[in-house]
Amino acid sequence: MTTYVHDIGGAPVIIGAGLAGLMTALHLAPEPVILLSRTPLGTDASSTLAQGGLAASLGEDDSPDLHLADTLAAGDGLCNEQMARRVVEVAPQAIQSLVRLGAPFDRALDGKLRLGLEAAHSRRRIVHAADATGHQLFHALLAVARRTRSITIMEDVTALRLVVAEGSIVGLLAVLHNSVFAMPTRRVVLATGGIGGLFRDTTNPLSSFGHGLALAACAGAELSDLEFVQFHPTALDSPRRPMPLISEMVRGEGAVLVDEHGDRFLTDTPGAELASGDVVARSIAHYLAAGHRVYLDARQCLGKKFAKRFPAIEAACRQAGIDPAVEPIPVRPAAHYHMGGVAVDADGRSSVGGLWACGEVACTGLHGANRLASNSLAEAVATSAWVAASVAGTCAGRQWPRLPATVPVRPDPSPMGQIVSNALGIVRNGKVLRETIGTLLPIAVGETAAADPALVSLLIAIAALRREESRGSHYRSDFPGRDAAALPSRLTLCTAFENAVALRWQKSERSR
Repeated sequence: MTTYVHDIGGAPVIIGAGLAGLMTALHLAPEPVILLSRTPLGTDASSTLAQGGLAASLGEDDSPDLHLADTLAAGDGLCNEQMARRVVEVAPQAIQSLVRLGAPFDRALDGKLRLGLEAAHSRRRIVHAADATGHQLFHALLAVARRTRSITIMEDVTALRLVVAEGSIVGLLAVLHNSVFAMPTRRVVLATGGIGGLFRDTTNPLSSFGHGLALAACAGAELSDLEFVQFHPTALDSPRRPMPLISEMVRGEGAVLVDEHGDRFLTDTPGAELASGDVVARSIAHYLAAGHRVYLDARQCLGKKFAKRFPAIEAACRQAGIDPAVEPIPVRPAAHYHMGGVAVDADGRSSVGGLWACGEVACTGLHGANRLASNSLAEAVATSAWVAASVAGTCAGRQWPRLPATVPVRPDPSPMGQIVSNALGIVRNGKVLRETIGTLLPIAVGETAAADPALVSLLIAIAALRREESRGSHYRSDFPGRDAAALPSRLTLCTAFENAVALRWQKSERSR
């Protein structure tokens, strides 16, 4: 396969064209920027699937302090309080910026933004566009980006590797169709989204395997809190993949969780259906494991109003043969959001010079061990401005990258579904994690299409094994208690491989 060099004049490159990537590119204008998308824009981004909205303290009974308190409580002791305060304080202004860019948020009769309620929020503070906020917001921003001359959008391009020299980015390798090319640049922003595509049951696009994590890890970047994976409690239980999401807003409107007999089973749980997502997800998983079915019943609270209030969800239910106005909706948990990611500072800088991360692929410390509902889109909008300012303030420069002798193949996460779901689901166990690490290591160091997805899975499994406690979204059946002294976790590819090799050696020694 021939590799050629595509000269972009040292412009920054943003890998990923969802909400975080688009916002970063728009904030960089009028500086020229290259925006890479693996697929035609809008066809494969998690942002377009987001239903709930953005959290911001806009209500008269609300404040950034109350929003912060809810965020810290959900994060279960691992939030970076300084970063969390910074995000919640700018969230209201960020919403107004989106309105100026054409975001079609829902409004009440008095013209004010309509505010919804979601799990673990103490106030109504979710700004949304019906039940398709991500889709509406993405297309509003895309229209602006296409009109912005400084943004060059390259579709159907997959980044394969970041090229590093003396600890800093000097370029990247990418593939368009079957042509591999290098792009010399000293500034790269990862905005590649999450990891849900590694799991059998997920609400994410099936290609979302942690692509940015693999790129960052192979470049030597430090990763943080990879063990914390949020499972949305109420995905539509049907064969469709990705699984349609039944937004937390439905529970916020009063829908209740029932079993096959119509009996509620969360009445004794503090917060009941509006308890934190990890609590609700584990309760549903426990009920399903016991042989029950679980349904979300909105007949009493919404009934015939369901279709008007949640048109996209109603359409997904209808497609599955369910009328939510008169029938309960079958649900089950599904991999939804990754709190961990590339460790970044307040400006989105990674530990590798010239490499930034924004959106779900980044770990800013806002979410801690468990994301508060609708804080993710708010984070992407807020932090994209800080990332763009940092990128713009960094000297471009140019250095022709030395091309590697071998070129990685385009990744395919499909072989990971069963392995990852068994080991890294809602309930984890040390024995299974050790066995899974042994399975993943030879795949991760191989040269197949499964190598990068296996590498990301390996990194998460090692992080999960190292955290010997249960906290937030991470639950260990062999360590069900909470360790008060536990801290955010950090990991590099080097330390991950050292851990994995040591585990394989220990296993081989015991088998003798």
